[in-house]
Amino acid sequence: MELRVSLVVGAAFFAQSALAFMWAGAAAERIDQLERRVDAREELIVRTARLEEQVSAIRVSLIRIEQKLEQKTRGEK
Repeated sequence: MELRVSLVVGAAFFAQSALAFMWAGAAAERIDQLERRVDAREELIVRTARLEEQVSAIRVSLIRIEQKLEQKTRGEK
């Protein structure tokens, strides 16, 4: 009788341990996926910031070009 109880307790402990390891593995995989997503988004944020700076520089250049064109067209009249 004691042997059966010990076997049942051992089997239950083994089953719970196996399930805990499976759960931990699945949780680790989900964390890895989330970290990859965050890394990808951080890269997009950096690229977006660079594009915003480039657009600002282009806008300043465009304003200078427009001003020079206006001065030339006024000078031709």
